[in-house]
Amino acid sequence: MSQEFRTGIGYDLHRLAEGRRLILGGVEIPYSKGFEAHSDGDILSHAVTDALLGAAGLGDIGELFPPTDPQWKDADSAVFLRQARELIESYGYQIGNIDAVVIIEQPKILPHRDKIRARMAKALGISADRIGLKAKTAEGVGPIGRGEAAAAHAVAVIWRAAERPVM
Repeated sequence: MSQEFRTGIGYDLHRLAEGRRLILGGVEIPYSKGFEAHSDGDILSHAVTDALLGAAGLGDIGELFPPTDPQWKDADSAVFLRQARELIESYGYQIGNIDAVVIIEQPKILPHRDKIRARMAKALGISADRIGLKAKTAEGVGPIGRGEAAAAHAVAVIWRAAERPVM
């Protein structure tokens, strides 16, 4: 028996606005602004969800959790992570690892990184050491650099045991 490895990428971006909560990886981070979005706007969880779905060839977050569906209004994005995990597992895949980067000017993410990784690991059913998380700034350039928005990129590696072809 051999193993089949697949890789997916994910991306998300949302505007920052006063009066909203800032949620990253399921963790609320104290800040004066949060994400404008239909759900909780968790760009990190959204990017990871898309990376997992993409790796398995199962579409994207907008197909599974459309913003036009009222049931996802202000939804906790950990639900998206759990459902993506359950879906890929139903096809025989397991999560190998996740690597992600959040691009945001403020606030600083490093003090919250371990808590974010732990929360995401719980939703994904993996250990936190299989989640890489970095934060970068946009060096004052563009909407992210001006503090008007933030973005996240993610890569997911999934695998499943594959029967070796008979020759």
